[in-house]
Amino acid sequence: MIPVISKLPQTGTNIFTTMSALAAEHGAINLSQGFPDYSCSPQLIELVHKAMNDGHNQYAPMAGVMALREQVAIKTEKLYGAQYNPDTEITITAGGTQAVFTAISALIHPNDEVIMFEPAYDCYAPAIKLMGGVVKSLELEPPDYRIAWDMVKRLVSNKTKMIILNSPHNPTATILSREDIDELSALVKNQDIFILSDEVYEHLVFDGQEHHSMARYPELQQRSLIVASFGKTFHATGWKMGYCLAPAYLMQEFRKIHQFLVFSVNTPLQYAIAEYLKEENTYLSLPAFFQEKRDHFRNGLEQSRFQLLPCSGSYFQSVTYDAITDEKDTDFAIRLTKEIGVAAIPVSAFYRKGLDRHVLRFCFAKRQETLDKAVDRLIKV
Repeated sequence: MIPVISKLPQTGTNIFTTMSALAAEHGAINLSQGFPDYSCSPQLIELVHKAMNDGHNQYAPMAGVMALREQVAIKTEKLYGAQYNPDTEITITAGGTQAVFTAISALIHPNDEVIMFEPAYDCYAPAIKLMGGVVKSLELEPPDYRIAWDMVKRLVSNKTKMIILNSPHNPTATILSREDIDELSALVKNQDIFILSDEVYEHLVFDGQEHHSMARYPELQQRSLIVASFGKTFHATGWKMGYCLAPAYLMQEFRKIHQFLVFSVNTPLQYAIAEYLKEENTYLSLPAFFQEKRDHFRNGLEQSRFQLLPCSGSYFQSVTYDAITDEKDTDFAIRLTKEIGVAAIPVSAFYRKGLDRHVLRFCFAKRQETLDKAVDRLIKV
């Protein structure tokens, strides 16, 4: 055998694959991986069929079907008052993760430093390392996981090239506040620092709160690459459809990588989503839809010994379990799956150093009967 020098020697199978496989093996209710157990809109499926029957089955333009880019531009301006040129500032991607990887690949060079906040979605750090960048992470703590901006300032150096933000946040379900935006704006002013803003849960903000997209703030918009997801928005994660917004000078670099990574993405899906987006209620109705699920799940868990952490956005509910056991979160999550029949994600998996705060993450993007069955089991723990 030829020796292989791994570029990611510490990386194994991710926790989402592991827990979903364990859930399937033991017949557990899978509240671990972030995907719905209900179908997307029948209308959207019919639009995909129509696009296929209309012959839209060959390569799309590298940047995406123009009709879809135009609808994204319209939606973004409606929501955030920001104008993006569909021709030069919007690219359709194979899901949010591809957009994140492409953005990091385009802008991070060896020894560039990237500030990120942990717990963090697991695709950020590996992409930075593959580009030769240096991860500078700030560990956030429950229950509120607020960003200590004075600590962020200490991480900034003349090598800082990018700050990665995720709001609504996976796994903590927190959202950025206006105070966070003001602190961020002051921090990057007169600095050559890019912002990568992972906003795949942009429509899942609860209790009448506002999503503070980087697109809302011109001084941040001009240095930001914003990642979004149609899969998360339209309950079709398996379609792997997303997009990136960025000013033209950044999008030019993004597309240089994108064209050699995937070139273009699913043509009939793009035509279907472009048509579907014309009805704005398809996304404006989502906060109420998911808040109902959140409230139902939280009300059920209040009967258990789990302690609920705040949930302001996304479709994840985190809990602590100190009243139940002092086991490591990984061990408890495995036991919960095998013995109780409910799979969760141990939040230590979102820290590079495996920091264990005895927190588990459940996904409530499920049918009510699924959530009820899960609650029935969890209240017995």
